[in-house]
Amino acid sequence: MTQAMAEAPNPIETQRDGHVLEVTLNRPKANAIDLATSRIMGQVFQDFRDDPELRVAIITGAGAKFFCPGWDLKAAADGDAVDGDYGVGGFGGLQELRGLNKPVIAAINGICCGGGLELALSADIILAAEHATFALPEIRSGTVADAASVKLPKRIPYHIAMEMLFTGRWLDAEEAARWGMINQVHPADQLMAKAREMAQLIASGPPLVNAAIKEIVREAEDMKFQDAMNRITKSQFATVETLYTSEDQLEGARAFAEKRDPVWKGK
Repeated sequence: MTQAMAEAPNPIETQRDGHVLEVTLNRPKANAIDLATSRIMGQVFQDFRDDPELRVAIITGAGAKFFCPGWDLKAAADGDAVDGDYGVGGFGGLQELRGLNKPVIAAINGICCGGGLELALSADIILAAEHATFALPEIRSGTVADAASVKLPKRIPYHIAMEMLFTGRWLDAEEAARWGMINQVHPADQLMAKAREMAQLIASGPPLVNAAIKEIVREAEDMKFQDAMNRITKSQFATVETLYTSEDQLEGARAFAEKRDPVWKGK
């Protein structure tokens, strides 16, 4: 057992509420991620992906100061290799997890930088507390924010993304929202309530449609528009094929005709 694990025997806390899974990164003092924690996170999100009863996940950090600063430099100094085994899903368990066709909400409760910001960018919706701050400080230590270099220029205006990457400057929550990097800003004491409200709203919707949306958006990112549309109309996405042959597809039509709320089964 590493020193970091001895200090934080339960670095990842999970809680289920119906169809929603809450995942809390809890590694005092800063919620930094070492190799062991990353592997645990990968297993948690893989289990979330494969559990038919779970529809939405929330990822947040423990405490009021840090969401996550990314890589645990203390663990690195103690021997964790930066190119070591991060586990399924890559760093933090999310950004390279294949086939994750369920919505993920990031609730940013404080400092969110480096790999922590890359973890947040792997979510589908980002909510932040008013005091949350964001940065990519890797440039100052002579390294590259690899995942952010791929993702951020596609999420916010190119010039703002490049400024963050080249200078490591910090954004407060209001500026991050203004550039479209996050969805909403809330008082700190309301953040998790708002995240849970959002999660329950999404979880009440048709899970097979949510899955189709995630797969289409992910796979179509580097496709020409017409090529993506052809794959959709020909049901060449697995989730679309599942949706169009599902009980839920018939339920949606019946509920509309009968003027009632649909009851989604996810099958």
